[in-house]
Amino acid sequence: MLDRLPLSNDQRALLGQLLRYGITGGIVTVLGVTAYLVAVGWGQVPPLGSNVIAYLVSMAFGYFMHARFSFRGTSGDASAKQGGKFFITSGVSFALNSFFVWLFTDVMGWDERSPVIAMIFITPAICFVIYRKWVFA
Repeated sequence: MLDRLPLSNDQRALLGQLLRYGITGGIVTVLGVTAYLVAVGWGQVPPLGSNVIAYLVSMAFGYFMHARFSFRGTSGDASAKQGGKFFITSGVSFALNSFFVWLFTDVMGWDERSPVIAMIFITPAICFVIYRKWVFA
């Protein structure tokens, strides 16, 4: 499908990674947001505690899916070094989502579900750039 587009090989590779990242990232994000909403709603866990649960669920699933699907065929090495970079990037993701939870629920006093929009759109976009340029480069 992508080979029909008038793109260079690098552009095709980027578009392929972006599409696969969108699929995998979408699944990872849905899992994380679901874990957050279940913990904060049914589990009555405080918002930041719920974010920790969501982070653990997302990180475990995300590493394997991004390494095997989103960024397959890259020159990245499947090693402890790559796993360490992924863990650091996951920490960035966790920090961003924690910031959104804190800002929207504690500072602004909004509903506990309000950080979800930022979790879905802002955090994945930032992480894609880090994964592509550093983790799976």
